[in-house]
Amino acid sequence: MAHTTLIVDDDPTQRRLLQAQAEKCGFTVLTAGSGQEALDILASAKGADISLVLLDLVMPGVDGMGVLAQMRPMHPSLPVIVLTAQGGVDTAVAAMRAGADDFLVKPASPERIQVSMQNALKLKAFSGEIQRLKKVQDNRLQFGDLIAESPAMRGVFRMAERAAQSNIPILIEGESGVGKEVLARAIQGGSDRAGKPFVAVNCGAIPDTLIESILFGHEKGAFTGAVDKHAGKFQEANGGTLFLDEIGELRLDMQVKLLRAIQEGEVDPVGAKRPVKVDIRLISATNRTLQQAVAEGKFREDLFYRLNVFPILLPPLRDRREDIPGLVSHFIRRFAVEENKKLVGIEPAALDMLVNFNWPGNIRQLENTVFRAVVLSDGACLHTDDFPQVASQMGIAVRDHHGDDAVEGETASHRYVPIAPPHAPALEPGAASPERKGDGLNVMGIDGHLRKLEEIEHELIRFAIEKYEGHMSEVARRLGIGRSTLYRKLREMGMDDERAA
Repeated sequence: MAHTTLIVDDDPTQRRLLQAQAEKCGFTVLTAGSGQEALDILASAKGADISLVLLDLVMPGVDGMGVLAQMRPMHPSLPVIVLTAQGGVDTAVAAMRAGADDFLVKPASPERIQVSMQNALKLKAFSGEIQRLKKVQDNRLQFGDLIAESPAMRGVFRMAERAAQSNIPILIEGESGVGKEVLARAIQGGSDRAGKPFVAVNCGAIPDTLIESILFGHEKGAFTGAVDKHAGKFQEANGGTLFLDEIGELRLDMQVKLLRAIQEGEVDPVGAKRPVKVDIRLISATNRTLQQAVAEGKFREDLFYRLNVFPILLPPLRDRREDIPGLVSHFIRRFAVEENKKLVGIEPAALDMLVNFNWPGNIRQLENTVFRAVVLSDGACLHTDDFPQVASQMGIAVRDHHGDDAVEGETASHRYVPIAPPHAPALEPGAASPERKGDGLNVMGIDGHLRKLEEIEHELIRFAIEKYEGHMSEVARRLGIGRSTLYRKLREMGMDDERAA
């Protein structure tokens, strides 16, 4: 899932050179031999997939400046790098004013082109992340800002968009990590309460002794420690939306007070003499089956019917795998910006592996998995090797190039962790053949005497590699030694990386 770049140049030789450089950097390439051809591509369905444009200025017909002028209304944030043999200051200034993000003079070195491409994509991702954070901060997140390609999620969005147009109470159901709060924010952003307060409360994370105070507020001196007046979450959300996550964890006596607050539109702060009117849009969420909790007497039936007016079921990630490529791309862009990485995408094999994984932790687990891969990656593209935990659970062999204590002078990218145990080196002439029974190691040789300590150590290392299926981090941890020490011993045993590979 590499980025796509459009190369626009009337010189076939220049197009081929730029295409080779872009493909070397991990880009998918589209080419255009004229400005008009480039505009046609940008206006077509392919235009939505283009992440970057390399544009020659001097061309017959529609030149580079004409392309810039006509493409900006269609693609206002698409990065453009201008290349021209006429490298004057006036030309550079005019190109930048027309919307170019960088200006290169031909012939530009491959390194300069690569840096410029990566910087342009990084700037685009940075700008997109700022816009996303601003929308979240301003409580104006829209359904169009969410990633949903699957039919299941499109159905969810249709339901949510209808609910957003009214003030009806909404109950979002779904497993932990499926994005219930994000959907709630989009509902707020699509309603007439957009831009108003959005207050999220995790009912399962509030101590029992503080639930009433946190939700409804308290007056000064209402109880020991109440040194100031406190407005509860209901009052903080006044005029906006109150999101009660994990509503099924709320204890029964608080459920009574919550029911009254919803029905009457007012709350009773602890220690207050009179109730306080509030105007809130209530959205609740749960990863439990509330009907079952009602049957078990753990949740009030009247409150359930009050909350369950407009239920929305968010499917788990394993039931909407079509959304995974878009989510992965989003997380890569986001974390590459945060971690200052020059990533341009993910290889198809790695993406296929992520799509086929079941993700019991749903989007939250996927997000954290991509975050780890981005942090540890040193290349321009994420590979299967960057997801060792997922690959291990799916039985896929990976190369371990993220060792924390890599041997000095050894390039980690060349280390391969085999799934099958490596072959043991031949014993020295005259050495007793070791015996291993069951899952243990025999310290006695066939001659009845103790084996050498070095032999036992080597046999233990080979046994640990077999036991833990070649996962060197686990082998080193179980043996109580560092990774660098383990690799040094493997080299001494003749089980170096080249032989293991």
